[in-house]
Amino acid sequence: MYALKTFHIVKLNTGAAGVTCFKICNYSTGTATDPKCFNLASLKRGTGGRSSFSGVVATVFGATGFLGRYVVNRLGKIGSQVIIPYRGDSYEPMRLKVAGDLGQILFQHYHLRNEDALNKAVYYSNVVINLVGRDWETKNFKFYDVHCKGAAAIARAAKKAGVEKFIHVSALNVDKSSPGHVLRRGSQFLASKCAGEQAVLAEFPDAVIIRPADMYGQEDRFLRYYLAFWRRQGTWLPLWKKGECTVKQPVHVSDVAHAIINAIKDPDSNGKIYQAVGPKRYKLSSIVDWIYQLTKKDESWGYWRYDMRYDPLFKLKVSLTNALSPSYPVANVHWERIERECVTDDVKEDLPTLEDLGVTLTAMEDQVPWEVRPFYRGRYHDRDLTEFGERPPPPQPVV
Repeated sequence: MYALKTFHIVKLNTGAAGVTCFKICNYSTGTATDPKCFNLASLKRGTGGRSSFSGVVATVFGATGFLGRYVVNRLGKIGSQVIIPYRGDSYEPMRLKVAGDLGQILFQHYHLRNEDALNKAVYYSNVVINLVGRDWETKNFKFYDVHCKGAAAIARAAKKAGVEKFIHVSALNVDKSSPGHVLRRGSQFLASKCAGEQAVLAEFPDAVIIRPADMYGQEDRFLRYYLAFWRRQGTWLPLWKKGECTVKQPVHVSDVAHAIINAIKDPDSNGKIYQAVGPKRYKLSSIVDWIYQLTKKDESWGYWRYDMRYDPLFKLKVSLTNALSPSYPVANVHWERIERECVTDDVKEDLPTLEDLGVTLTAMEDQVPWEVRPFYRGRYHDRDLTEFGERPPPPQPVV
């Protein structure tokens, strides 16, 4: 948007004496929008930073998750007021209190099936961000309960409250009809995410949808998933067809959080679907081999990658884990997660990416060596300078 201010000298004839004055005309290419309210406390003030106020009052559902912590921190960094709905123990979201200035991070207990609690959580907000997701099903919440019905309920509450910007985080490959690999019906996680997008757009047509690929970062479920002991068979790592037929385009979680903040500021983002993918595509086998080399767990350690299709013991382990405890601390090893890891990332040319939101993407070779440092072999061993060796070369991208 461009603005132009012009000055005109005007002489007013008032009888015997004349008065000369300046007339100021303001011109702008932007469209004037009516504010949601005329409360002076809601106006932007300050010079920027956590001790200022950006004018954004955001309700972030799913703020205690992996992506949520990064989003809340970036909202607090620009001086936003953040409402964090939570369920269960209040000690988990309490750690996010330091993301903003005094009184800027607020907490609200809610339940996904309680519409009154949802309405209360978004009542004073002008931005609502839905990050709620589920990696496995429980007896209380199935995939469709969280990703479809729950997302629609949040979007409906946001529309009712007159929220200006609604951002919904979905998943990549949701509209890809791929045959099942380890599950006969394919991934129900992706199917429910696809239904959730349609439900959100039905309730809030101007919603911004973000489709992230596998995200990596601190306490992620991508790098740490493959490095976890329960995902391996001893020192051997089973992958579908050795990982040679699967192509991934991982994205750093900070880039996705940055894109969400930019989408809040960009009025042209309304109603669009953005693909959150990294700058390069790699074979899954190349990524896994590289991170094991980075952590000094190479062939000399006993690392070997093989085809999981011919390992009945691994299938038995996954089935038992799936039935008893599919979540932490056994590395989230369950059939639904393994089904999704077999799906190649499908990036559509007709949909925008994070770069269209002004995000400079982080390269894996620059960030991953630091992310996997806690998994280094003999990390607490005080090495001599000659013991470090050279860093292994990064994986070759797929053209």
